[in-house]
Amino acid sequence: MTPDMHFAGVYWAWPMALLAWPLPVLAMWLLPRYKSSGARALLVDDPGVWSSRSGGAQVTWLQQLLLALMWTALVLAVARPQTFSESISLPDSGRDLMMAVDISGSMREQDIALNNRPVTRMAVVKAVGEDFIARRAGDRVGLILFGSQAYVQTPLTEDHETVQYFLRDAAIGLAGRSTAIGDAIGLAVKRLRERKADTRVLVLLTDGENTAGVQPLEAAQLAADNNVRIYTIGIGAGGSASLGFGLRRQELDERSLTAVAELTGGKYFRARNANELETIYADIDALEPTEELNEGFRPRHERFVWPLAMSLLLSMLWGFTRLNRGLAGGLSE
Repeated sequence: MTPDMHFAGVYWAWPMALLAWPLPVLAMWLLPRYKSSGARALLVDDPGVWSSRSGGAQVTWLQQLLLALMWTALVLAVARPQTFSESISLPDSGRDLMMAVDISGSMREQDIALNNRPVTRMAVVKAVGEDFIARRAGDRVGLILFGSQAYVQTPLTEDHETVQYFLRDAAIGLAGRSTAIGDAIGLAVKRLRERKADTRVLVLLTDGENTAGVQPLEAAQLAADNNVRIYTIGIGAGGSASLGFGLRRQELDERSLTAVAELTGGKYFRARNANELETIYADIDALEPTEELNEGFRPRHERFVWPLAMSLLLSMLWGFTRLNRGLAGGLSE
């Protein structure tokens, strides 16, 4: 909600509440004074005793001042003072980008170096992929993991830290030993087709060939019909990888990955090491740039706590003066 009034850099969300400030004075002027009945008057032998316990006119004046300040602070708190930080720019609209990552058994192959030591293909995908996700400011990013089956690990979201976490937590072989590239494309299209037509992007990363589910070219045609651009990435130093468990080695089907990308208006890339994968993600950033930072917002900070706390403190001081008068009167007897 936009504040209705501001003064000296402080905005007031409910400025009409300030009209309540003179109510106590109006009440004293307009309401009839209470007059006690003479029949119910309390008779005392020495009226001077009461005057001696009053604490003097100075104490009464102090209490009235505390009450006035307490009421003023309370009215200011109800008016909801606010301050705003410097404006933060945001993109007008971002892309809807799904990442489909192969987690089949062949991703265990240690034929890529990272920081001068051999690691699994999956380790490189995680390390470089997290940086790529972090750079997609303003985009909605989702994560699909696939093996024998494809499943959405993270739906499209602007919470990039969550996507990074689930990519980092992905386990090889969890989705089966086979590679269902076509199923991963079909699932991505299902998630993207309800989004804005010119912002639908899929980045698919695999180290093998389609061995289960829908054929990749059939899924790619479905993606093309729904305006989903696909960038395919083949990873691995060699052209094949061992699946383990006595299964045959799996060849990287570059021809099929190239056809999928070209059919949808995307591009195929080959990553033989970590540096090439970083370059590929940079190229995708250039092909699918994030939106310009035009509009912005100013973070709002509520400040009603300060006058509310001041009102509470003044009420405690007022109570202390009342208690002090009572104790002084008791000691004077």
